[in-house]
Amino acid sequence: MTVAEAVRQIGVTQQTFYRWRKLYGGMGRSQLARLKELEKENQRLRRAVSDLTLDKLILTEAAKGNF
Repeated sequence: MTVAEAVRQIGVTQQTFYRWRKLYGGMGRSQLARLKELEKENQRLRRAVSDLTLDKLILTEAAKGNF
């Protein structure tokens, strides 16, 4: 199977395939699994920071009496 056939089958462009290969081509399965795990944790932590920031803003406004 050629690269053109493979990317057509999965629905991405050749440019995307080569970018992915450049980014992830040298990684083993365990490294890819760890990367996905870290990305998921990063997303969870970003959400937590966002929620806490919003809570702080609400409490700050409430403390000022602007509610």
